[in-house]
Amino acid sequence: MKFYNREKETFALQQIERLSASYAQMTVVTGRRRIGKTTLVKQACRQIPFVYFFIGRKSETMLCREFTEVIANTLGIDLGDFNSFSRLFGMLMQQSKNINFTLVLDEFQNFKYVNEAVFSDMQNLWDTNKAESKINLIVCGSVSTMISKIFDDRKEPLYGRANNRLHLRPFSTTVLKEILNDFNPHFTSEDLLALYMTTGGVAKYVEEMLTHGGITKDAILKQFIGYGSYFVPEGKEMLSDDFGRDSGNYFSILNAIAEGENTRGNIKSYTGVEPGGYLDKLEKQYDLIYRYRPYLSSEQSHNVKYGIKDNFLRFWFRFVQKYISAVEIGNTDYVLNKMQADYETYSGIVLEQYLRQQYAETGQYNLVTNYWERDGSNEIDLIAVNDVERRLIIGEIKRQAQRININLLKEKARHITAKQKRRYSITFVGLTLDDM
Repeated sequence: MKFYNREKETFALQQIERLSASYAQMTVVTGRRRIGKTTLVKQACRQIPFVYFFIGRKSETMLCREFTEVIANTLGIDLGDFNSFSRLFGMLMQQSKNINFTLVLDEFQNFKYVNEAVFSDMQNLWDTNKAESKINLIVCGSVSTMISKIFDDRKEPLYGRANNRLHLRPFSTTVLKEILNDFNPHFTSEDLLALYMTTGGVAKYVEEMLTHGGITKDAILKQFIGYGSYFVPEGKEMLSDDFGRDSGNYFSILNAIAEGENTRGNIKSYTGVEPGGYLDKLEKQYDLIYRYRPYLSSEQSHNVKYGIKDNFLRFWFRFVQKYISAVEIGNTDYVLNKMQADYETYSGIVLEQYLRQQYAETGQYNLVTNYWERDGSNEIDLIAVNDVERRLIIGEIKRQAQRININLLKEKARHITAKQKRRYSITFVGLTLDDM
C-alpha cells in the first residue's frame, strides 16, 4: 500500500533532520501499536545515513550484539563488542561529532525491562556531548503513558531533553475515504463504515484489510474473523504483556464496556468486579479507555460513562473475545453469523462516533460531543459548539432517514436550550449513512 497522508509530520521530521546537521536533535514519536510510526520515520528521514534499531525485551548483551551489526551495515563502522547499551550509545555520541546521521530507537520504553539504568546513563551522555553532536535521535514508543513518564515526569532523568514531540493519530475520515476509494472506487457508505468500525483508521490494520480483499462490508467482516486472520490474535497480543495476573478482570471490564455497559454501576453488575481501580488504570496507565460526560455537565459531575478509545479493540472485544471459545475451536462461521446478526445495532453506534469525528475534523467547532440526562433519558447523538460564532448544532443520527424525528429532537433539546447562558443560533440536523 502506498504512503498516505502524514504531510505535516513528514515536513516536521524533515525540518528536524536538517537542523541536526548543526544542532543535536532528540525527537519523541508516539502513537498506538501499528499506527505507522516506523513507516513515517523511514519515509521522512532520507537525506542522511539512517540507523534503525528495535528495542526488544531481551538481554542487554544480545541487544548490543544485534545493534553493532546494524551500525556496521548502515554506517560502515565497526565499534567492536559491547555488553552495555550505555557504553554503545556513548560511542555513537562520539561518532556523531564527525558524522551527521539519524538514529531511531523503536519501542524505547522497553529499556525499562532490559536495564532501567539506560535512561539515566543516556541523560548524562546526551548532556555531555550534545553541544558538539550532529545526531538526529528519534525515540519511538507505542505505550504513550510510559513514554510520557520517561520524558515528562520531573523525577525522570530524561525529563526536558527532547527538542521535539510528535503524536501519530489514526487516519482521518477524509483520508480513510481516499484510501478505500483507491481499492474500491464504487464503495458504499456501508463499506466505509465497516472499514472504520474494524480498523479505526490504524494504518497497519487498514493495509492488512484492504490488501487482502476486505473492500466491501461483507468481505471486511469475513476478513476480520476468517481462517488465518491477522486480526483475531492481534487484540490479545496488544494486551497480554501488560495486564499480568489481573488480566481476567481487565478483560471482563473491557468486554462489559464493549457490550455497552458503560457506567461504573453497570460494569460492576455485568462483571461482578468492583471496577474503580481497574478503570483508573485502564484510563491513566494503559490509555485504553476514556471517560466522558454529557454536554454542559461540570467536571465534578458523577454522570460519567466510559468508552474504549480504539475502534479495533472495541470490535475485537465485542466479537472475538466474547466468543473466544468458538474462535479457539475454529468455528469462525458461528462468530461471523453473530457479527452479521448484531451488525445493524452495533454499526449504528459506530456511525454516531464516525459523524461526530467528521464534524470535529472540519475545524469549525471547539467542542463536539453528545448529551443525556442523569437518568439516561433524552439522549442526543451530536452536539457541535462554536462558542466564538455562538453556533450550536444539535443532531440526531440514525442509519435510515425514516427513523429521524426532528420534532422529537427539539423536544429532547429543551434541557440544553434552557441552560444556554448566552443566545446561540441553533440548527437541528438529522444525519444518516448518506452523510458519511
